[in-house]
Amino acid sequence: MSKTFAQFCLLSSLTLLVGASAFAQAPAAAPAASPAAAPASCPAILKQTFKRLQDESPQDLCQYSGKVILVVNTASYCGFTNQYEGLEAMYAKYGSKGLVILGFPSNDFGQQEPGSSKEIADFCYNTYGVKFPMFAKSVVSGKEPNPLFANLIKITGKAPAWNFHKYLIDRNGKVVDNFGSKVTPSDKQLVGAVEKALAM
Repeated sequence: MSKTFAQFCLLSSLTLLVGASAFAQAPAAAPAASPAAAPASCPAILKQTFKRLQDESPQDLCQYSGKVILVVNTASYCGFTNQYEGLEAMYAKYGSKGLVILGFPSNDFGQQEPGSSKEIADFCYNTYGVKFPMFAKSVVSGKEPNPLFANLIKITGKAPAWNFHKYLIDRNGKVVDNFGSKVTPSDKQLVGAVEKALAM
């Protein structure tokens, strides 16, 4: 073996040893970044499923977690029915800021919502251009209101006395206020409460 070749081999061996030592002493790689925090869990009051008015497909209310929610019991043949127009205007104005309006048709008061789901859906859209979520007709008062309204009544101590009663829920799922049928969607008190909830 030539002297030059021997020196080359020795140098190569030393290089490998130094590299291995450096690798052994190198700090462990930083742990992978933890995944983004999961969204807040669904508030208890939204852990309900209702059928959509248009096609009766099940809708999990948890999809509205993190939004400001205005829950309204509605009817097609009531003196307050024109509030649909104001509700839709409110939804159009504040929807992009996090407001959602949930409509629950009911025949509880004066039998003013006698129609089928299709008839109600057609009336709401064709007459008032309603685009906010609407659910199948249900009971909202008395001894056996639907589960959402049962909770709203229990929390506020206020049951709907007529059509178009309104309950306001903040982004955290807390029921912060409720408004009687005579309070229109353009009422300063209601608008102020909605804007305050959206700002939080």
